[in-house]
Amino acid sequence: MKNVITRVAHSNDLEQLNELMFKLHDEHHLKCPDHFKTAQEIEQDKSIARYINAPDCFVLVACVDSNIVGFITAHFCELISSVSKPVQMGSVDELYVTLKARKFGVATQLYRDVEKRFNEYGVKQVFVEVWDFNQAALQLYQDLGFVHHIHWLRKPII
Repeated sequence: MKNVITRVAHSNDLEQLNELMFKLHDEHHLKCPDHFKTAQEIEQDKSIARYINAPDCFVLVACVDSNIVGFITAHFCELISSVSKPVQMGSVDELYVTLKARKFGVATQLYRDVEKRFNEYGVKQVFVEVWDFNQAALQLYQDLGFVHHIHWLRKPII
């Protein structure tokens, strides 16, 4: 793949970013329709613009020429719990790379740039939520050094 450049997203990227966000949610719905809304339903409620405009969030994009081939959304805050010690945390909320750009290290490059930015903000730990069906994402995050932290279990009531 040609030179991939990562940078902070701008408001003029919103059209491409919304298309990629739609693809992300569509893939999730197709893989797990019992639990995920359709991309059309999500599109009405969730816009990537909120990350670009919020002071505690950011979006990085991976570009080849003027085309965005991937993005990552993240936010940071202090995690406060009644049972655990407070921690400056970062959260990776969405990560998506187009089908053609996968297997070229784009997701890893995006994540590493997020981690650098988190470090600049004083973040001590990064959290990410990955659904069990998304084995490729689980493998990526494990390769990046993530370990299981909390196990959320699900059981339908019949």
